[in-house]
Amino acid sequence: MKTLVTGGAGFIGHHLVRRLLERGDRVTVLDNFSTGFAARLAPFKDDIEVVTGTILDPAALDRAAAGCEVIFHEAAIPSVARSVVDPKASNEANATGTIEVMLAAKGQGIRRVLLAGSSSVYGIPAELPCRETQRPMPRSPYGVSKLAAEHYVHSLGELHGIETSVLRYFNVFGPAQDPNSEYSAVIPRFTMAVLEGRTPTINGSGEISRDFTYIDNVVDANLLAADASSPSGLTCNVAGGFRYSLLDLLASICRAAGRQVEPTFGPARAGDILHSQADISLATSAFGYHLRVPFEEGIVRTVGWYAEQAGHHIGAQPAAG
Repeated sequence: MKTLVTGGAGFIGHHLVRRLLERGDRVTVLDNFSTGFAARLAPFKDDIEVVTGTILDPAALDRAAAGCEVIFHEAAIPSVARSVVDPKASNEANATGTIEVMLAAKGQGIRRVLLAGSSSVYGIPAELPCRETQRPMPRSPYGVSKLAAEHYVHSLGELHGIETSVLRYFNVFGPAQDPNSEYSAVIPRFTMAVLEGRTPTINGSGEISRDFTYIDNVVDANLLAADASSPSGLTCNVAGGFRYSLLDLLASICRAAGRQVEPTFGPARAGDILHSQADISLATSAFGYHLRVPFEEGIVRTVGWYAEQAGHHIGAQPAAG
């Protein structure tokens, strides 16, 4: 099967590219490399086609989607904090860009489009765990843009005879997340601080909790949901089904690294919620999703990857000075 991954040089995107190639797909990547890194695709450069461009460019989308059966739409500006600063840019990339993807899918005869959704659409959940039947109440421009993208995917898919799936990701982590970005996820930042013997900063209360989900589980969900036997028109949570506080997270990273550090506490980030957790039963019943790599094992794999990349020996304390 020939597939297109938008945002394929991103964190989630490049892991998805690798697995698609491993199962024998022919893969095209569309990315403008504004937040993704070409180095992530270097191991596959001889096996994929790369179209350099943005999802806001119909011509680039048409080139990338030509001959494909499935589009995995991962391209986005994936940051609550950045959306607070620049809501127009988030809306253009996440909502308008999704419209362009669906129009390209119509023009190129794509069978199915899978959208990388976000748990941010729930806002402050009325109850936990979050279920897809709950009314979405996003609190950030990012969440609003991702909810709009969901509606565009399903409505345009129904209008034009395109199968659709929306997978609402919950705090995905794993190897090759960027720890240096201003908007980077908490796990790579904490991991590098621990490995380098620095004091990590927790924004807000350390009791804030999230459903941290290892990347391999998310890729599994995409492959399952893309299958022709999977229901179309579905929106479902993709997560671990458990929540861990930031203090729990830091303790797990310290255990995996064999080091102990104490955090400092800073102000909470604008738009953040206190707790998040998913009910994953719909994904399980709809297409057989289950948690293959649990949280602690994911942390061990992730810390090990960063330690290897940085030349750190797990369990050894960094040299003074």
